[in-house]
Amino acid sequence: MFTGLYLPALCERARRTGNPLDKEQARRLARGLMKCASVSDVPGMIVRGVGTDGVCHYPLGSDDQTHPWFYGLHVYVMSDLPTADERREIVAKMKSVANVLESTGWRCPGDGAFKGQFRGGYTGHLFRDAVRYLYLLRAMYDVTGDQIWLDRYQAAQAVVPEHAKKSRAEICAEGYARDRDAIRHIDTHQLWIYVGSQASLAQLVAMETDEKLRALYQTGLKLNATQALESLKAYSKFDNQDTKVFGNTDWRAVYNTWFPQKTQADAERLARTGNKTLRGERKSYEQAWMQNPLAAAAIVALADDGSHRNNIEAAINHYDYSKLNMATFFFAECAAYALPEPKQIIPVK
Repeated sequence: MFTGLYLPALCERARRTGNPLDKEQARRLARGLMKCASVSDVPGMIVRGVGTDGVCHYPLGSDDQTHPWFYGLHVYVMSDLPTADERREIVAKMKSVANVLESTGWRCPGDGAFKGQFRGGYTGHLFRDAVRYLYLLRAMYDVTGDQIWLDRYQAAQAVVPEHAKKSRAEICAEGYARDRDAIRHIDTHQLWIYVGSQASLAQLVAMETDEKLRALYQTGLKLNATQALESLKAYSKFDNQDTKVFGNTDWRAVYNTWFPQKTQADAERLARTGNKTLRGERKSYEQAWMQNPLAAAAIVALADDGSHRNNIEAAINHYDYSKLNMATFFFAECAAYALPEPKQIIPVK
């Protein structure tokens, strides 16, 4: 999930700096994403990561893994970073995965113990369902030029999903506020899963040529940024001198009641267990006062007008990154490179 969200920031950094090291780091992430689509024996599965052998992996993907996989590779393919051969290879893999998802009704497959099962999908009635589904279809047209993907996108945007009263495009205009009843505590704890949705809206705005549709996407994009601004301000509650215990480093000790998980329900039950004393409070502290504010900063920055640059940069500059444990501090870089490039001031001679 995180690699796909991070890659566009690295692509933009490489574009701005021209630094060969930045370019190679972006290429490395793209190779990692390709690896995640190449180790399962189940077609269309995007794994969460691989072990040190380069193959072993947790046997359950999800919609939260698969959408960023497409997003990161879409941005990378459309940049000037890949070679022609690399671009062809990536687009072919994207087509392969997308075709499988089309055959499953856009549900994300698992393998191993979960073979034949699915974890999440994109055709539901929530905002994050609608925007990600439309983005995936439109992005596939962007990278392939195959008319079938544009036809599917244009048909899907007009569809009213089951349990909804509005079309998918109209749902996009409501922003993530639509999802508050279904997903609790979005504004204080869950914005990290909406960075990809906001990025999808930004991409749809950039790709769409129909002004009515584009206006709907733009409305949702701006609405999300306005609402996330309040969550961004919570960065000030993070104390860089905090010394709470981050026990999750030794997950075997924390989850000493570990048991083999034969079902998704087993995995969910295990995730809710753990020795609270050994786990400590630092993880939840970072999630609340670092992860969520920086995700909010990325959401605001993705609105792409730069009007809240001062607030975004204040959040980014607040943290002592050498003391953080959670990898989600990368949202700071997502925010930084989603902002419009600062204008160079040429001194008057």
